Amino acid sequence: MKVILNKDLSTLGEEGDVKDVARGYARNYLFPRGIALPYTPKTVKLFEARKEEIEAKKAQKRQDALGLKERLENLELSLTMPAGPNGKLYGAVTSQTVADELTKQGFQVDRKRIDLAGAGIKNVGKYKAVIKLYENSHAEIQITIIGQEIKTETHHAPARPVRRRRDGFGGAQGDAAPAGAEAPAEGEAPAAEQPALPPEPVAAPETAAVPEASAASEPAAATETTA
Repeated sequence: MKVILNKDLSTLGEEGDVKDVARGYARNYLFPRGIALPYTPKTVKLFEARKEEIEAKKAQKRQDALGLKERLENLELSLTMPAGPNGKLYGAVTSQTVADELTKQGFQVDRKRIDLAGAGIKNVGKYKAVIKLYENSHAEIQITIIGQEIKTETHHAPARPVRRRRDGFGGAQGDAAPAGAEAPAEGEAPAAEQPALPPEPVAAPETAAVPEASAASEPAAATETTA
């Protein structure tokens, strides 16, 4: 549907502009906030009566844009960003980064009006950014990116000596000894080795049974001799 803007809206236009928008967008957003009015003979007549007022506002905007353009082009932004030894940034300088820095310098500039080459700045050096002002006016600013190298220390864990222990089957297995422990000498049982199991009990040898003496084998009894 066709509407007339009652206020400036950066994404749509300026006061007095006639725009064609979706019906839902107009009814749910533009009309309730007073940003636009329906395009009707009545509203057209109303804005015709305000034409001189609207043109005076636009002239003031052009004048303000010229003053801002001069101030911005005399400004050189310097940004210090984390970077590697080769000058590559950890991340990127975006239009939002530039807008935040401009705010610190006292300039209120919407990030959508800042145009950087590509998706952003990813290396140290000197660059230019274009800022759209009003109508066809724009400003070109100088940006210097300084790299701040971040050094990281790498700690290596000390090597752990290998301790040999027997596995109970005549073989040997490698076992990393704890830090600071000394490896036992070859042939010496490690201190942490478990005690050997007691030997299994051995059955006593069976004793051969002694056969009972028979009567024939017994010595003959002494016979008494009579006179």
